[in-house]
Amino acid sequence: MITLLSRVFLKDKDITKDSNRKAYGSLCGIVGICLNIMLFIIKYLAGILSGSVAIIADAFNNLSDAGSSFITLIGFVFSGKKPDSDHPFGHGRFEYVSGFIVSMLIMLMGFELIKSSVDKIVNPEPVDGRPVTIVILIVSIAVKLYMAFYNHNIGRKLSSAAMRATATDSLGDSAATTVVLLSVIFMKLTGVNIDGYCGILVALLVLYAGYNAAKDTVTPILGKPPEQEFVKRIEDIVLAHEEVCGIHDLVVHDYGPGRVMISLHAEVDGNDSIFVLHDAIDRIENELSEKIGCEAVIHLDPIETNNEEIKKVKKLVQDKLKELHKDITIHDFRMVMGNTHSNLIFDMVAPYEMKEENDVIKKMIEDKVKELDETYCTVVHIDRSYVNYK
Repeated sequence: MITLLSRVFLKDKDITKDSNRKAYGSLCGIVGICLNIMLFIIKYLAGILSGSVAIIADAFNNLSDAGSSFITLIGFVFSGKKPDSDHPFGHGRFEYVSGFIVSMLIMLMGFELIKSSVDKIVNPEPVDGRPVTIVILIVSIAVKLYMAFYNHNIGRKLSSAAMRATATDSLGDSAATTVVLLSVIFMKLTGVNIDGYCGILVALLVLYAGYNAAKDTVTPILGKPPEQEFVKRIEDIVLAHEEVCGIHDLVVHDYGPGRVMISLHAEVDGNDSIFVLHDAIDRIENELSEKIGCEAVIHLDPIETNNEEIKKVKKLVQDKLKELHKDITIHDFRMVMGNTHSNLIFDMVAPYEMKEENDVIKKMIEDKVKELDETYCTVVHIDRSYVNYK
């Protein structure tokens, strides 16, 4: 259906273009509203005819889903707005906010379903399992599975947390309606009324779906490390230039889908011309923009590339510090030689598993380095990585 509607209503069908993100998101939101309202009407009628609180609860769950689809639609409309003076980084994170609101509505509905189901257990009423009710529930399951499929598929292509949350909700709804269907069939075959208990099971499934949706939308708002594949692409592009010896301090700033800024430090030969290096950095920044669609700011870190003594000591220190933790790395390594002692000056990236305070870590580093040579003194800056390489 979505493919057919996109052919009819969308001029440009290429879903990979950022300019089409708003159009596809809006189309999916409108389809979701229409399908959920249709399901609410037929399920509510089925619930009234059968006297099933589980079916009525499931119907109102679909009504809340229509509201969720509307919020998702609004999210795509606002997130697609261009940057302005008040929001120079654009409005892309509004999509995450709308996804979080959807997840809160899902969880609120779950709590309401628990209340009505408990009342049904305390005050049970007979359930009429007429064939039309069963047919309606089967159709509802099929529709919700289709909605889960297209929201997941397009959400994956658009990298949309809001659409993935909607897909999760639709999948949970399918499971919930399946439980309701089984309770109706069970009542018809055995005469035992488990409607209220099935209503509670439906509510728990809804709450679980809401929790997962909230987790997926809150994480990018709070700030999460970039995907390893994205980091690898950045490294491959930067290190492909012969002027760059290594990179560190990579930070990815995510302001919403299609609005990513990165900053990093590029290690270069300190003996090269500053004009040559500046030109290389300009070319790298432009290449990052063209190939992965992000704005880049690169800081030059000149290092000694011809001093074999410094390279040897750096390797010894790196290996020694890995005895503290295997994921420790060092950069910006310098040596200042003296008559009585030598200062080793460097930055160390400490993994988050090292819970000690920085002063304690510095003392641990100093002790380890002195195992190499008692005359070595360390001047260390402790960094924490903004990128998860695991």
